[in-house]
Amino acid sequence: MNEHADHHMAAPGIRRSKAKAVNDPEHRELYKKREPIYPKLVHGKFRFAKWIILALTLGVYYFVPFLRWPRGLVSPDQAVLIDFAGRRFYFFWIEIWPQEIYFVTGLLIMAALALFLASALFGRVWCGYACPQTVWTDLFIAVERIFEGDRNARIKLDRAPWSFNKVWRKIGKHVIWLIIAAATGGAWILYFHDAFDVLSHFFTGGSPMSAYLFFGILTFTTYTLAGTMREQVCIYMCPWPRIQAAMTDMEALNVAYRVDRGEPRGPHKKADTWDGRGDCIDCKACVAACPMGIDIRQGSQLECIQCALCIDACDDIMKKVDRPTGLIAYETDENIHRGQIGEPPRYKLIRPRVIFYAAALAIVSAVMLVALTSRTVLDLNIQRDRNPNFVQLADGSVRNGYTLTVINKTHDPQTYRLEIEGDVPVSARLLNGDSTDTIDLPVAPVSTRDFRVFLTIAPEAITRPGETLEFRIIAESGDVATARGVLQTGAER
Repeated sequence: MNEHADHHMAAPGIRRSKAKAVNDPEHRELYKKREPIYPKLVHGKFRFAKWIILALTLGVYYFVPFLRWPRGLVSPDQAVLIDFAGRRFYFFWIEIWPQEIYFVTGLLIMAALALFLASALFGRVWCGYACPQTVWTDLFIAVERIFEGDRNARIKLDRAPWSFNKVWRKIGKHVIWLIIAAATGGAWILYFHDAFDVLSHFFTGGSPMSAYLFFGILTFTTYTLAGTMREQVCIYMCPWPRIQAAMTDMEALNVAYRVDRGEPRGPHKKADTWDGRGDCIDCKACVAACPMGIDIRQGSQLECIQCALCIDACDDIMKKVDRPTGLIAYETDENIHRGQIGEPPRYKLIRPRVIFYAAALAIVSAVMLVALTSRTVLDLNIQRDRNPNFVQLADGSVRNGYTLTVINKTHDPQTYRLEIEGDVPVSARLLNGDSTDTIDLPVAPVSTRDFRVFLTIAPEAITRPGETLEFRIIAESGDVATARGVLQTGAER
């Protein structure tokens, strides 16, 4: 069993774990303390892209709750709001009601399929650029550089004895981290309550208890995960690195080291020839830039988040030694293999799995679009009384009771006309009302109202144990909602 484990860990492309096995006789500890990683700041197109995405994603997260969208006097004017109290989800002009939760389900399916498609094409591009853990960790590292300097300065500071200089830099860093974490937790609760109302009462203790609870949770998790745990979240906590293998294949573009061009590696002096050797000068600039602390030259690894910072670092070195850039680049595993056997690269972005994910995403998106554009502003639900199923009156007629739930999704008060159609004539009346041919159902704007309706069938019309009826409500604007119900008569079959 141990031989099998050793063989697995030594397999090509899999980096040996930093922590030794528990049963290793040379290691008596159950847990090895985390070795801090000091990623070096690099400059290049991928680092620039990450700064842009960081600014956009954080801008959206922090400022969207303050956007307003007019919806009339009876609905909140916050553009994006998850209103649990009012049982609504608002997204600009879209208003999702509880019975329309399938829209949220469809949105989650679309997000999952988009992630699968991106993984099939570009590997863990989500992890490297847009994952919240990556974005906030990037921001925290940027703050760390402001107070403690770049890689070498941070290493030197951590190894130095405690002094006033070290104390104020550490305290300043953690204070800014806590402010960012608090802003993160504060922004989160603004999506569930009116942003300006929460801010005006939050610091005086007037906000809901749930606001303070989730503010504390998000502040703690942001500070802990982005500030102190960092790469450990991606390696040990996140399930995505372990399941992404099912979404990708040998033709997916991943950050990779072109072995055929880089080997054999070794130091290089300016006057030395490049004959008989590779372009890699073993400077380890790629390792120093990696926020995960890995060596991309060892092949594809679970820890790699495909952030491409090693590409920027390597390209910078290649320019300095007057060699072509792209020694580390987005490349497919298949082309890495082809390069090692002397064959030219070949790219197959259009593959069965890519077609499948793209088609599934297009279908779900189309269904969602049709459902969204065809949704009505009126809905009707019927529930028949079950206890008792029916009541037989003194004259032999049979009465059934129903609860009609009418949903008015418009921002104006509405009065709906109730019509009932079936194979037998019935008389209808509202609770505490008289039987009438016309029943009006008034409903306030953007609200739901229940009505108790009783239907009676004359004894001479009873021919079957049950009759199917169609309930129809009609708005003054012409909008119609229907629902089917059963009238129990009590007749024997």
